[in-house]
Amino acid sequence: MALSVGSKAPDFTVNDQDGKPVKLSDFTGKKVVLYFYPKDQTPGCTAEACNLRDNYKALQKQGYEVLGVSTDNEKSHQKFIAKEKLPFRLLADVDKTLHTKYGTWVEKSMYGRKYMGTARVTFIINEKGVIDEIIEKVDTKNHTDQILNGNGTSPSQPVKKATAKKPAPKKKALAKKSVAKKMAKKKK
Repeated sequence: MALSVGSKAPDFTVNDQDGKPVKLSDFTGKKVVLYFYPKDQTPGCTAEACNLRDNYKALQKQGYEVLGVSTDNEKSHQKFIAKEKLPFRLLADVDKTLHTKYGTWVEKSMYGRKYMGTARVTFIINEKGVIDEIIEKVDTKNHTDQILNGNGTSPSQPVKKATAKKPAPKKKALAKKSVAKKMAKKKK
């Protein structure tokens, strides 16, 4: 059964990072951002989580609860939450039950090799448990903008960009640049 906008969102019971069961029906009367992502602590997934973290208050102000879902276990989610200071729950769908209900466990291909994995998809579920929007082309660094502004096509609210830690530039590269600048000045 393929889900579409206007479909009733399938209910579920899945443990969060602390082993506490979470049911979609517990959120009746609230809007839910249910986002599926491939793996904790990978670059794209970290950018997406950090963008949602940095804009969490704006999402809450609009009435949204955020739930992230991957096939990682509770311990992995705890580490991810601690490292990135995530204020929302992550659901441990280790047996892929939730992925199956939402159609996000799919065949993928990388370098010609086929494998099964998580499709990065976000479901926006309204207060009545109906899917209002499905975001299939997730912009990991601007995901909140997509959620608040209808796929990011008409920005009407300021949204913070993701602020995942960037590696410091290597000293050798900086030294080469400054030497090159000095050489250019001498030639003038």
